[in-house]
Amino acid sequence: MSAEDEQEKLPSTAETADEQNTPDEGEIAADYLEELLDITDLDGDIDIEEHDDRTYISIASDEEDSRLGTLSGYETVQALQDLTRLAVQARLGERSRLVLDVQGSREKRREELQHRVEGALHRLEEGEEFVDFEPMSSYERKIVHDLARENDLDSTSEGEGRGRHIVLSLPEDDEDDRASETGPSDGESTQNGNEAAAE
Repeated sequence: MSAEDEQEKLPSTAETADEQNTPDEGEIAADYLEELLDITDLDGDIDIEEHDDRTYISIASDEEDSRLGTLSGYETVQALQDLTRLAVQARLGERSRLVLDVQGSREKRREELQHRVEGALHRLEEGEEFVDFEPMSSYERKIVHDLARENDLDSTSEGEGRGRHIVLSLPEDDEDDRASETGPSDGESTQNGNEAAAE
């Protein structure tokens, strides 16, 4: 291979400098949120983590008189997350999937979803065939899938776009056992029982 061919393969100094100077998703998000905290006169430490192909931004404060909790409500955090994603997209020109946590809001949301899944399990054991959850983000759907697995439930995602949601149900073996326990005795069968066994 000639020296000219080798030279064509190498990135230019300008291109390399541009790549090094381009801020990443976490830096852009942190700058945006820091400015927001300044505007609202709130204090908080911003932490950036990256794993599972996602950027996770956490804002927290150990101060006893911190007012950061005023931003930690579920709907407020979701709105701030959407705004931060848009700020990142405007800079990088590509869609952001970052996840925002404010003063432990992610863990609080997980606990809430845990209670929801446990409630769904109770409803299913009482005889409901399916339990539908409201539309959620892909991040929250994954949490529900994990929680469903921990509770020995089947979970599927249905719908498209913003309407995508999770449906929980008992595993087929459990449905078969329940159908046999509640069905007619002495060899009788019903259409509903047969349908439950076939599902």
